[in-house]
Amino acid sequence: MATTQSKTSAYGARDVVNAPALKEAIARRSAQRGDAPEVAEWLANHFFRYAVGNLDAPEPALARIASSEQARALFAPAAVPQWVTARLGKDAGEAMWWLAPDGPELLAMEAKLVEFLGARQGTALEGKLQRVNCRQALALWSAEHAAFEAKSASGWREHQPDAVATRWQGEAGSVVELLPSSPQLREEMAFESQVMRHCLGQFSDRRSLRGGYGEHYAAACEAGQMRLFSYRSGNGHAHITISAHVVDGGRLRFDQIKGKLNRPPVERFHGELLAFLRGVDSDIHTPPDALSMGMVRLPSGWAMVDDARDEADQLFVAQHFPALFPRLAAPSVLAQWIAAARAPEQLQGLALHPGVAHAVRSAR
Repeated sequence: MATTQSKTSAYGARDVVNAPALKEAIARRSAQRGDAPEVAEWLANHFFRYAVGNLDAPEPALARIASSEQARALFAPAAVPQWVTARLGKDAGEAMWWLAPDGPELLAMEAKLVEFLGARQGTALEGKLQRVNCRQALALWSAEHAAFEAKSASGWREHQPDAVATRWQGEAGSVVELLPSSPQLREEMAFESQVMRHCLGQFSDRRSLRGGYGEHYAAACEAGQMRLFSYRSGNGHAHITISAHVVDGGRLRFDQIKGKLNRPPVERFHGELLAFLRGVDSDIHTPPDALSMGMVRLPSGWAMVDDARDEADQLFVAQHFPALFPRLAAPSVLAQWIAAARAPEQLQGLALHPGVAHAVRSAR
């Protein structure tokens, strides 16, 4: 999606009508994670400006507002601001956009940047984060992760049995937790990274296991702000790494669910992963990694979106994850109406109630 960018700014110019709600959501998530003040400040400045001006995402996460009806559906239950209504009443003018404050593309990029910012502790950039713009941060993150993948770390750390405890047992494997109180926590994190080839245990000082991306995760885990899990098959091989923030007096908010090389976990492990998620006291948040597998934290609990039968769950999907709506097996008429108002383009080609089908055709 093309955006206009000033020659003097690292960020584009785009009229996002719900920018205040977007800024509030970024600040709220930062507070929930317990981000350091300089990280929270960076997100409120650089990430917010990048999201408003440059973030690219498919509809409905990023939508150009074309009608008053669309604006009412997006702002509901709040009223549409007067200035938006006035602009829509004109024949021409600059485009207006809606950016979902919890869209999967936005959340995925935010997680990437939080990881990058947290890894600056002990580096030359510590204390100078505000000089780094969002484009530079993303470029550095990509370069550093490419270096991790290219670097052979074979054999430099071994599994530490005393650093893990089994939290869930399945038929093909089990989920272990990397224990924050263990003196071998960082060694086990390094082992996990070695096997999975991601940044969880990539410390800038590999001898002392300090600094870098590993420090970001280890420090949060040791402080009780994060819990780390690993799904391992019967032979002890790691297949999925799971991180979760600790919120609301011990409840978990799942953050990342990674397979090897930061790819989505392979399908044959989805059933056991879902069973583990269902057994954990977690909040309603669904991370982008779960959405990519078709897993959703519904009001009734964790499920594959294809299996959502309860109407409350279907309405939740229609409202919050309209891109997944076509995967619902038998959506109720009310869920169809909600989806038609939220993202009618997602209903093309689906078997719909006649009234909903007529409304979708009229919206084209």
